[in-house]
Amino acid sequence: MRVYTLTFRQNLPISMEKAWGFFSSPRNLATITPAMGFHITSELSDKDKMYPGILIGYKITPLMGIRMNWLTEITYIDPHKYFVDEQRAGPFAFWHHQHHFRTIGAGVEMTDILNYAVPFGPIGRIANALIVKKRILEIFRFRQMKINQIFGEC
Repeated sequence: MRVYTLTFRQNLPISMEKAWGFFSSPRNLATITPAMGFHITSELSDKDKMYPGILIGYKITPLMGIRMNWLTEITYIDPHKYFVDEQRAGPFAFWHHQHHFRTIGAGVEMTDILNYAVPFGPIGRIANALIVKKRILEIFRFRQMKINQIFGEC
C-alpha cells in the first residue's frame, strides 16, 4: 500500500478560541466542503463538539455521481492544539488527517497533514495520479477559499 502525504497551511486573523470553536464542531465541516453530495448522516446537534471516539458518518458523491458512505472517527484531541480524524469505512484504503492550530501574532496558523492511500494496488496508484490527488487538492483549495470568506485573510 502506497501512502501519500499532503500538507496545507492557512493563516487566519482570528483568536485561537474562535478557530477552535469553529473547527471542533463537526457540523461546520459541511460549510467548508465543496458541493459533492456531502451530507452528515450522524445524529449531531448544533452544540456537539468533537471528542475522542466520536464517529461521524457522511454520504458523499466524490466522482462521476457515485454515492458513497464514509465513516470517520476522531481519535485524538488536544484542545487548541490539534485533532485527528481517521477513516473507519469509506473510499480510501487509509485516511489519517491531522488538524494543527498554532497562535501566530494576531491570528492562528492552521496546518492540515493528510496521509491517505487509494485501494486497488497499481490501479489505485494510477487513479491517484490521474484523478484522486487532483480531487483532494480541489477540495482543499475550496476549503481554503471558503475559510477566507468566513474569517478573512492574514
